[in-house]
Amino acid sequence: MRVLAYTSPARGHLNPMMGPLLELQARGNRVQVRTLRSAVGAVRAAGLECEAIDPAIEAIGMDDHRSKLQVKAGERAFEVWAERARLEVDDFGSALAAVDPDLTVVDTTTFGAKAMAEREGVAWAESRPFLLEETAPGLPPFGFGMRPRRDLAGKLRDRVLGLLSDRFDKTARLATANAGRSAAGLPPLARIEEARYRAPLTLYFTAEPFEYPRPLPPSVLMVGAGTWDPAPAQPIALPEDDRPVALVACSSEFQDDGAIAAAALEGMAEGWRLVLTTAGVDPAALPRRGDALVERFLPHRPLLERAAVVVCHGGMGITQKALAHGVPVCVVPWGRDQLDVAAHVEEAGAGVRLSRRRLSPARLAAAAAAAEACAPGAAAVRAGYESTGGDTAAADALEALASPSIASRRK
Repeated sequence: MRVLAYTSPARGHLNPMMGPLLELQARGNRVQVRTLRSAVGAVRAAGLECEAIDPAIEAIGMDDHRSKLQVKAGERAFEVWAERARLEVDDFGSALAAVDPDLTVVDTTTFGAKAMAEREGVAWAESRPFLLEETAPGLPPFGFGMRPRRDLAGKLRDRVLGLLSDRFDKTARLATANAGRSAAGLPPLARIEEARYRAPLTLYFTAEPFEYPRPLPPSVLMVGAGTWDPAPAQPIALPEDDRPVALVACSSEFQDDGAIAAAALEGMAEGWRLVLTTAGVDPAALPRRGDALVERFLPHRPLLERAAVVVCHGGMGITQKALAHGVPVCVVPWGRDQLDVAAHVEEAGAGVRLSRRRLSPARLAAAAAAAEACAPGAAAVRAGYESTGGDTAAADALEALASPSIASRRK
C-alpha cells in the first residue's frame, strides 16, 4: 500500500501523525510525507520518505498572537489557513500525482488539501490533533475555556456563548472551508455542519477522560495522544540530584509566550531541576538562573520519563504528551485552543490552570507545586489513552479504509 501524508507547516500537526505512519511502515507499507521543511530531516531519520511542502505555504506565517482579543486571534488563524489553502490545492495535487497513493492522511487545518482529497475521490483520513469544536448537549461551547456545568446558570451561560460560537462558525470556520473548496473547484457549503467530518475517517488524537464524554460520529476514532518525538542528536545529560524535574515548554508554533519560561526561571530555580524548551523564543532573551537547561528544541520523551510536572502554554501536543506519560501539567493558556485545553486538564483532575493575566514567578511556582499533586488524575488520563489501542488501532483503521481502493486497483 502506498500512503501519502500531508501536513501544515507546524510540528504540532506532524508529530501526532507520525506514530500511525511509522506503524504502517513497519507493516510493509510505503509511506511518503509532505511537511514543513525544517522537519524533513527528522522524518527521514525516522525511516519515512519525506519532502517539503511548497515554500510559499510556509511563507504565510501564523501571526495570530499579535491579536490581543481571543476572537480576533481565532479569526486571524482561520484567515491564515484560508490563504494557505489556495496554494495547498496545487501542492497537494502534485503530491498525489507523484505518489499515486492508495491512501492519504491529511492534516485537519490544510483546507485546500482536504478539498482536493474529496474532489479526487481518493481514500483519505483526516488527522485531528485538536479538540472538537462543535457543541454537544451538556458541554460548553468551544473557544471560551469553560468547564461543564449542569445547573441552570451553566445552561444559560452555554446558550449565550453558543450564539457567539455560531457567529464565529459562520464568519471564520465555514469561510475557510469554502476557501479551500473554491480553490479546488468544489461548490461552497451552506452550513458549518456540512463542513465537518467529510473524511471517511477522522483520527482523533485524544481519549476520555481528557475528552469529555460526548457522542461521536461513527467516522471519528479516538486513538489517544500522539507521542512521537524526533530522535535526539545527542543524549540529554541531567545531573542526578534530589530535585524533581520540571519541564517547561513554549509553543512549537511561535505565539510569543516566552513570559512563561521567564517566570519559571525566576520563580522555580530553587527546588526544581528545570529543563526548558523555548522553540520560537530566543533563549538568549531569557534570564539565566542556576543550572537550568535551556534549549530551543529537545526531545520530550526522555525528559517526561523523569519529570514530576510539566509547565506549558496548553498546546494539545505537549499537554497530552505529558499526560500520556502520567505527568501532571500546570497550564498557562496563552491563546488559540489553549483555554479549552486547560479546562479539560482541570476537569480531568490532571493538573491546574494559571491565568496568563495572573502569571508571576511566585504564582507559577505555587501552581507547579499544586499540579504535582495531581499525579493520580494524570495517571487516569494515561490509562484512557492506552485503552484506545493508540498507533496500532489507528493503523488498523487506515488499512481498512484503504482496502477497497487497493482491491479495485488489482482488478
